[in-house]
Amino acid sequence: MPLKAGGEFALVRERLENALMLSGQPVKRGTMAHDHDLYMALTDSAAQQYDRAAIELYTPWLEELAKRDNHKLYLAIAHRARGISRRLVGEYEQSAQELKRALELFGELRTRWQSGRTLTELGLLERTRDNPDATREYLNQALEEFQALGAQVGAARVHTILAELD
Repeated sequence: MPLKAGGEFALVRERLENALMLSGQPVKRGTMAHDHDLYMALTDSAAQQYDRAAIELYTPWLEELAKRDNHKLYLAIAHRARGISRRLVGEYEQSAQELKRALELFGELRTRWQSGRTLTELGLLERTRDNPDATREYLNQALEEFQALGAQVGAARVHTILAELD
């Protein structure tokens, strides 16, 4: 997980936040990222870091823009982030609802890697709730998604979590 190394998340966050203050066009090549792209990156990075304060800061912006633009992928990312945040404060039922909504949207979009990440989070939620059967079920589903894609990093993370259960 490259963003978990020394201070890199803070640097990514700083650069993305600075980009929010830039004007849009024209640019020399390509296009500038739109606000919803930046808020997605900030939200998803915060979720991967389990940074609840950052999740709570960026997710409402992402959700508002995703709804406005009918962007289901970004809406699902917002739901997953909110589910992670709810788990971190012990709101397990709300966490499950958010994560399952994210999984439903990712399923509709057929985004297997995103589904795998969300199934992993559901597994971690069930581990926190001390429900080993559900934990294994979600993690095995996540592993299937990652392996089907050849997503070695995701699969390795799930293997590590499963090994910790034994």
